[in-house]
Amino acid sequence: MALLLWKAFDFFEVSQVKLGDDETRSIFENGEIASVCSGSESLFLGSDTGYVRIVGPSWKAVRSFHAHDTGRITHMRQVEGTSLLVTISEDLSNEPVLKVWALDKPVKKTGLPTCLSTLHINNGRKQFPISAFTALDDLSQLAVGFANGAVTVIRGDLIHDRGTKQRVVYESEEPITGVEFVADAKLTTLFVATTSKLLKLVVSGRGQGQPPRTVEDAGCAAGCMTVNSNGDIIVVREDAVYYYTADGRGLCFANDGTTTLVETFQDYVALISPPTASRNGASENIGRRFGGASTESLFNAATFTMVDPTLQIVAHSESLISPVQAIFQIWGDLFVLMQDGKVNRYHEKSLQQRLELLYQRNLFPLAINLAQKSGMDSQQQNIIYRKYGDHLYQKGDYDSAMSQYIKAIDSTEPSQVIRKFLDTQRIHNLIEYLEELHEHHKATADHTTLLLNCYAKLKDVEKLEKFIKSEGDLKFDLDTAITMCRQGGYFDQAAYLATKHGENDLVVDILIEDSKNYAEALDFIWHLDPETTYACLMKYARVLLEHCPDDTTKLFIDYYTGKYKPKVHLVPAEEAPISASGGIAAGAASAVQNLTSLLPLPYMNTSTVPTPTTQGNVQTVSDAGAVIEPDTDTEQKYTPPPPRTAFSSFIDHANEFIIFLEAYLKEQSLKESDKIDIYTTLFEMYLHKASEGRGVQREEWESKAKKLIEGHEVPIENSNVLLLSHLSDFHDGTTLVKEQSGLLFDIFRSYTAAKDTRGAIKALRKYGPLEPQLYPAALAYLASDARVLDEAGPEELAGILRRIDADGLMAPLQVVQTLGGGGVATMGMLKPYLHEAIARERRDVAANRRQIASFRRETDAKRVEIAELGSRPAVFQAQRCPGCGGLLELPAVHFLCKHSFHQRCLKLDASAGVGAAAVAGGESECPVCAVNNAAVRAMKRSQDERADRHDLFRDALEKRGEDRFKTVAQWFGQGVLGGVGGLEP
Repeated sequence: MALLLWKAFDFFEVSQVKLGDDETRSIFENGEIASVCSGSESLFLGSDTGYVRIVGPSWKAVRSFHAHDTGRITHMRQVEGTSLLVTISEDLSNEPVLKVWALDKPVKKTGLPTCLSTLHINNGRKQFPISAFTALDDLSQLAVGFANGAVTVIRGDLIHDRGTKQRVVYESEEPITGVEFVADAKLTTLFVATTSKLLKLVVSGRGQGQPPRTVEDAGCAAGCMTVNSNGDIIVVREDAVYYYTADGRGLCFANDGTTTLVETFQDYVALISPPTASRNGASENIGRRFGGASTESLFNAATFTMVDPTLQIVAHSESLISPVQAIFQIWGDLFVLMQDGKVNRYHEKSLQQRLELLYQRNLFPLAINLAQKSGMDSQQQNIIYRKYGDHLYQKGDYDSAMSQYIKAIDSTEPSQVIRKFLDTQRIHNLIEYLEELHEHHKATADHTTLLLNCYAKLKDVEKLEKFIKSEGDLKFDLDTAITMCRQGGYFDQAAYLATKHGENDLVVDILIEDSKNYAEALDFIWHLDPETTYACLMKYARVLLEHCPDDTTKLFIDYYTGKYKPKVHLVPAEEAPISASGGIAAGAASAVQNLTSLLPLPYMNTSTVPTPTTQGNVQTVSDAGAVIEPDTDTEQKYTPPPPRTAFSSFIDHANEFIIFLEAYLKEQSLKESDKIDIYTTLFEMYLHKASEGRGVQREEWESKAKKLIEGHEVPIENSNVLLLSHLSDFHDGTTLVKEQSGLLFDIFRSYTAAKDTRGAIKALRKYGPLEPQLYPAALAYLASDARVLDEAGPEELAGILRRIDADGLMAPLQVVQTLGGGGVATMGMLKPYLHEAIARERRDVAANRRQIASFRRETDAKRVEIAELGSRPAVFQAQRCPGCGGLLELPAVHFLCKHSFHQRCLKLDASAGVGAAAVAGGESECPVCAVNNAAVRAMKRSQDERADRHDLFRDALEKRGEDRFKTVAQWFGQGVLGGVGGLEP
């Protein structure tokens, strides 16, 4: 590609250097400069008279010294970063002289720099000018090319002047136009250019000493060969500019014509082209017409061009009126020295300025390449991509614009791009951008929502599947994606996402609220851990009981009894899901089935992931394929919740609730509080079902309720049973509780209050023996109403009166008053009772009188006996001793009780303990009567002690409330009211 076809720009600011003083100005304008080199922040000028002048940054000659006595300094080289300067002077009458100077080591006497070494360059004693010169940075090797075609290589230590060796390494008949070193760690190669050839030879390293090898059978003109910072040899010919490395030729680009000088500056290649030699008559005529000599110089102007081969642009181009003498770079800029002594500075514009030039011409691809080449950070590059995208968008190239926006996605506000592509016609571009946002993890919930809406609008299920099943890290907001899938009707995709990312509660929500797949939802819940299962049950128990009552009740029973074990799916390979439609669904089935083997809580039916349009065409693995491994210990330790927490779930599901309560009641280890709740609630449910039933069903439920509360260990509170029984009109329950609580009188009263005579009589017969006071109450009830009395009958009244009379429950007067108060009973009904009562009273009176007479006779006899003992002598007629049984002999002891003992027997008995109570108060006592006497004395002592215990007397009175007079008489006889012995008969 010719340079004329490359886009041209003005990347450089051109200014003429203002020289610092007159002395410096005279140096440049007098035409004495023979050579120029730069380095170490200084500019070195070699003159025709052998002087070296050093110019500083202020463009003033800061130093000068006479380097060579004869000849002109034609070549110089300054070693960058050091104070070493190499100068070569030529005088055709002598061999060229090379000197190495240490500019930082002045000679004390003269103050001039120290010359480290001097040598004459060998050219076989042929006097030809030097046409090319180069040196390594350490000055260990130098190469000098001559116009006669010879190349001399100088090796040695020029810095310390330890001797050097020179050798002519190449000779030809063509002049040498350029020499350059290319060195690396192992090899140093010298490139040599002639007017017709380009050669290379190894001057050190492997291959040293071999003859030069021709790189290309084309040379170059003098000054048209250089080396760049990368070590590439640049050769300029009329047709093109070529790059060469040690391996051969590299890239090249076309040249527009003859070039007289080439130099590199950063990544640019600076070219000096001479004026066109051929001129026609018209141009000569114009020259004479417009000023003669001045116009002649204008048409003979050289062209200065700087190109960037990488970008393939012309960075700067201008015409120079004066011929160019030298090009050098220093202080960060490029300088051109012209023969008239003027110096032009070429300062590269800032990167932003260069980019702006490209923006103005809408050359955004070139701007991107320039930014990348300049090492611009990615954020700044993204700005260029965005500008390029805006340009393409304005042109209507939406696909290309989107590709640029995607490249700038990391530093672009997504809303700026999204707003441009909201139109339906560009929805595919919008989808592409939103997908890239998710790939770069820059998407928000809103972006996810928009992307899923786009999929839904296009009904692009394939892309939706690919999006939600993308591998790697989660690239979107999970909650938003699930929500949008649910709203768009993609329930199975939403369930897949929730299952894959462990959002088990969301899976249940989708299956129940969206898919209405209650059986599958229950099966999924059965695969969850206990904690999650409990939460799902509490949330959806009523719905599941409505549609799957049996399985849901079983799950409740297992969970609340502590027997819950999560199910584990074991799906054989031959039972893999089969898609009737194939394609996407089949692939999804395989993917999800693989997923289920990894997930601890598999969701089997999402394996097919049907869409709203294909739903119903897919066969899935149902729960029938789910089994629990018997040998696998899947039981998870958890604490079952209190059963009360499940009660509200069974509202409107009485049968299932009863099943749950009965199953829970069979558990052995029930807490007392739980047992109370279960019994109470189950009793209530029995009564509830009984109230709904009729006939046999009602009796069955009431029988269950009665059986539940029978027994003494039932934990239901009586108040609850009474309340529930009353509300449900369950009389057996009320009766049973009152019976267990001993409230027999209340049971009877409940019948009498309800005028249930038969029930009252039945209760009287059942509870009368336990509660005798029911008979007086029954008598009062029968006497309250003639209808009641007629219903009961005379026989029942007679039976009650007989029981009252037999147990002495009422006095006859009280009976008469009770029956006579209501005016219901007749005298005929009462006559048998009164006859029997009066007869009994008469018999009791007669018996009492006979007993009184007997007690009086006994008392009189005792008194007579006591009087005789105190006033008459006693006659003892006993013949045998009660102690030994032998005939009574003297000495003998006689007692007033008519018992006589041998004295010896009495003593023996006393010593042996027989009749230990025989001695009392120091007096002898009959051993035979001692026991009875001791009992009497103990009884008397007890009566004396009890005489002061008035509290016992009061307790006895309260306990014998029905016959207190008898109690007073008894205690009076025991001496509680005073001594008995002092009373007169």
